[in-house]
Amino acid sequence: MRQERKREIRNGQVFREAGYFERASVYTVGERIVGREEYLVSSLEGEILDADGCYVIPGLTDIHFHGCMGSDCCDGTAEAFRTIAKYELSQGVTSITPATMTMPEEVLAGICRTVRDFTYEEGADLCGLYMEGPFISEKKKGAQNGEYIRRADPEMLARLQEAAGGKIRTVVVAPETEGAMDFIRACRGKLNISLAHTDADYETAREAFACGATELTHLYNAMPPLAHRAPGPIGAGADDEHCMAELICDGIHVHPAMVRAAFRLFGDDRIILISDSMRAAGMEDGEYDLGGQKVIVHGNRAVLEDGTIAGSVTSLLNCMRKAVKDMGIPLASAVKCAAVNPARAIGILDNYGTLAPGKYANILLLDEELELKKVYHRGKILK
Repeated sequence: MRQERKREIRNGQVFREAGYFERASVYTVGERIVGREEYLVSSLEGEILDADGCYVIPGLTDIHFHGCMGSDCCDGTAEAFRTIAKYELSQGVTSITPATMTMPEEVLAGICRTVRDFTYEEGADLCGLYMEGPFISEKKKGAQNGEYIRRADPEMLARLQEAAGGKIRTVVVAPETEGAMDFIRACRGKLNISLAHTDADYETAREAFACGATELTHLYNAMPPLAHRAPGPIGAGADDEHCMAELICDGIHVHPAMVRAAFRLFGDDRIILISDSMRAAGMEDGEYDLGGQKVIVHGNRAVLEDGTIAGSVTSLLNCMRKAVKDMGIPLASAVKCAAVNPARAIGILDNYGTLAPGKYANILLLDEELELKKVYHRGKILK
């Protein structure tokens, strides 16, 4: 049972959605952020917290990751989602859309039904699903299981969306594959459509964006490189003002110079930081699995037996911290890309992503080294 109370978090450097910090207070009443006037008139018991020396930022939203702490989205059980949600919240990620892998329809349907019925107050808010596969390219399948790759099928997606109670937020597709353009046109406006695991050239990707695609999945990875005579999907995405680009800043997936290049190409209004973590995140080195395939984890690297990178083993907050401290990305830009942009991309910005009045009181306090000091989830202090 949540204890309803009001709080003032004062003296911190507060993140503003426009992309800067200012010394200010953040006010909460119950599970929502409020303005100062509403805070003052509330009759609830009050508490003042001094955030001097801290950055005050919105809780992060990870829209694309597979698992952590030994559990995976494709386990498809409420227990797995509880483990995932609890760990993510402990890491400052207050809203999530875990990602499936390329699996048979009956497996995906079972995951969808679990998500439809899932509730858990002690973890990050499960805001939906990210459907990575099966509508991808065999040539760029990466760590996906090629046995289950399917032709892009809007009717299959509709069946899965019905099973999920409408909670599939993102679906990926390789636009050069058979039926992909018709699929994008059929699904346009119904959910977030991202180009992924694709060998598309520039013209094909441009057509996909014109048909209704709005995102690039884990930029640079599982797609052709940006070349001066063949700009591919990266160049097409940069040229489309509505395209957002996911970026994994774990120091393994993308070189720091290319992270900085991505920010110059897309700007901090169109980059979405993701972790793409798999079940080994938060665990020791060893052997794990991802989508039914063996994964070997050593240090910060997770690979299939053939050496293919298989997701990350880090958290979104760690990726954001590394982007700032090791890659030269301004803190305000990194926060925007880990909190504001992902919430906007999947359509939950009304309740998440910023510290504006009316949003859920999902708030993080970071010290000067960007280490996590406190987590507020819907007004409740977790750490």
